[in-house]
Amino acid sequence: MNIRRTKDIQNIELPFKLKISFEKIVALFQKYAGEEFKEHPYHQSSINIVQEAEKAPELIDGFSDESLLEKHKNTIELLLEPLFPELLLENEIKAVSIPFTFTSFKFTSRFEKILQNAGDDYELKVRHFESDLMYKYACSIILTDVYNYSIDIKRPFYFDIPDKTTNTIKKYRAAFNADFMEIYPTEKAPKITEEDIKFLLDNFDDIDVWKEKFPPESYIFKGFGIMNLFDVTTDEMISEIRTSLIKKDDDLVHTLQEIFRRFFGINDLSLGFSIFETNSNSFSSSHINKEESLVLSYEKDVSCDCIFCNYILEKLFVNNETLAISDVEKYGEKTENKNFYQRLKDKNIGSIILVPIQASAKNSLAIIEFASPRPFELNSINQNKLQDLIPLFKIAVDRFSEEHQNILEATIQENYTSIHPTVKWRFYEAAERFHRESYEAKQKVKIEDIVFPDVHPLYGQSDIKGSSIARNTAIKEDLNTQLSLAISVLLEACKVESLPIYKELRFRVEEYLSEVKKGLKAGDEIAILDFLKRDIYPVFNHIKKVNNQLNTLVEEYIKRLDPNLQVVYEKRKAYEDSVTLLNDKLASFIDAKQEEAQQMFPHYFERYKTDGVEYNMYIGQSLTKEKKYDDIYLYNLRLWQLQVMCEMENVALKAAEKMEHKLRVASLILVHSNPLSIKFRMDEKQFDVDGAYNIRYEIIKKRIDKAHVKGTEERLTVPGKIAIVYSQDKDADEYNKYIKYLQSKKLLGKVEKLEVEDLQGVSGLKALRVEVIYQESFDAKKTITIDELIQEFK
Repeated sequence: MNIRRTKDIQNIELPFKLKISFEKIVALFQKYAGEEFKEHPYHQSSINIVQEAEKAPELIDGFSDESLLEKHKNTIELLLEPLFPELLLENEIKAVSIPFTFTSFKFTSRFEKILQNAGDDYELKVRHFESDLMYKYACSIILTDVYNYSIDIKRPFYFDIPDKTTNTIKKYRAAFNADFMEIYPTEKAPKITEEDIKFLLDNFDDIDVWKEKFPPESYIFKGFGIMNLFDVTTDEMISEIRTSLIKKDDDLVHTLQEIFRRFFGINDLSLGFSIFETNSNSFSSSHINKEESLVLSYEKDVSCDCIFCNYILEKLFVNNETLAISDVEKYGEKTENKNFYQRLKDKNIGSIILVPIQASAKNSLAIIEFASPRPFELNSINQNKLQDLIPLFKIAVDRFSEEHQNILEATIQENYTSIHPTVKWRFYEAAERFHRESYEAKQKVKIEDIVFPDVHPLYGQSDIKGSSIARNTAIKEDLNTQLSLAISVLLEACKVESLPIYKELRFRVEEYLSEVKKGLKAGDEIAILDFLKRDIYPVFNHIKKVNNQLNTLVEEYIKRLDPNLQVVYEKRKAYEDSVTLLNDKLASFIDAKQEEAQQMFPHYFERYKTDGVEYNMYIGQSLTKEKKYDDIYLYNLRLWQLQVMCEMENVALKAAEKMEHKLRVASLILVHSNPLSIKFRMDEKQFDVDGAYNIRYEIIKKRIDKAHVKGTEERLTVPGKIAIVYSQDKDADEYNKYIKYLQSKKLLGKVEKLEVEDLQGVSGLKALRVEVIYQESFDAKKTITIDELIQEFK
């Protein structure tokens, strides 16, 4: 008897004490040996077999000493004969196996041949064996057989068996027949309760819990198993191909080529592909987006009707049908040795399969090439093996087409990003110089930096106050609503079906609700939503089927969810809508006013939407190519900025009338006396201050809006007032003039002179904080124009 053992799992710990027994099969023979079956053809042979089995009672009582398999091999062979009919020995891959140890004996002829071809050094070994998982799997069998509680944690077992005759690895999936085994507890086995089972369900990864409930060798496993193997080599290769096509792989063609060599059984098979961008109505000119072709030799723009014959053009490009050329020489004779034949001949291709894959979008067509140096190895018969793979190829081509489009869009964003009209002239100059020097120079030319020296900065922001608190409050209210709705469904479900799981789930939902009411912590929202999707929604799917009333409750719950986000999104939507409305109003207003201000003197302007609106402006001679700069333009722009900030306060107050959340803004202007330089950062595609000295200005911008009035806990920026931050008294004198003027127009009220607390790396800042007088009949379309402002302030 051939006994195969797996060495590394012989001493595996299990909740069973394994006892090999043939009691069940002996019982079957005893049945046919009875008087009632004396006319049955099996009667006499069954009597003889039972007599032989009774000579070795351990075969019935059970044994753990595997040496007895060899001792009683003749009797065991006799007992197992009906399970291994001779007609199936050459077809089935089957063996008798001791469960969990994979010690096997009594093999079919086909199984024996597979093991023989694997070599003398091969050991029958399970792929990715995990001892802890095997222990839990054994426990699940106990729960099913002993406690009638079925939990499915089974995963298929696989064997990778080499075939020395073909130098390949064959993949086999195992299926186990447990008809000849029985399990019963010993005195060591604790009684498993419903609560124990629930606890196990929530602690799958804790092996100590499983061993506590099912101590090692606390049950008896008596009998034997039958293991059937099924060849899944092709299925696994298809899975490998699927995985390779889905994941990003810089060496994808080589990876797939190795798989397809095993798939077709051709060790020197070659794989190539091309992706064409073409018009299906005309192949006279096609562009190749990407190619690692066997026959196209890195061409980018090709005339397909000059390369391919009409038959191939129709099959591939018109009908999108797979095409096999089994004999390239015969193909050459039929086509008078034209272009495509010559290309195949030059590459030493004897047979080839061409698979066209049409992308869903655009006009992308991929041609996948499988080639062998010998004729007839690839043909119209084995091309059919590719049919199941064509949908996978299509997914990959669609993904490539989409990624290629994204790359093009990213390239456009990277190289053609929007440039403010005021400074566009400078970029054109740099680009012209770069291309001219690139054409003239032999060495690589570096594009020059774009720097504008001696410009005066102006910075302002209208920041939504309390946005973080308002957002968190909205999230809490939505979660409160969603959890309360879930509780109401579970309460009604408990009345209809008295299932413990409903009460347990309701308890957990109530715990989450209690935590939400106390306050949200980082990650709470995601944890709650994951819990609902994982544990609650599957139960709701069951509840819907119980009766119409519960179905109505669940449907009402679902209606309250956002269809895209699958969460209650009412308060958050109201808040986000309010923020969006306010941002849009403020941004549209300042954009319109900015176009007007550019007429005074060209200057650089950039605006950002955050929780509110902030903007940078720079003005100076270096920014303009033709117009002469004077400081009068700076003064007018500063006055314009202050007046616009007053108007933006009114815009925000007016917009609040249409909001569910009555959001307010706090306005800030930062004054910087000395000119500085700005530089276009190539990596960030935006302007930033240039030089270490000027960095202080950027630091102040980032920190000033959270600053307090010196010596107090009061924030510098508050709703209803504009904070003007400066460092030199001359700046305060200048802005006091602007304030007095706007006071005369009833736009501004009382003024406070404040000191700003020292910030990290910045000290000595001061501020004017001036009250905004809101206009009862404010109309954003009827504000003071820049010309009126300049005229009145002369």
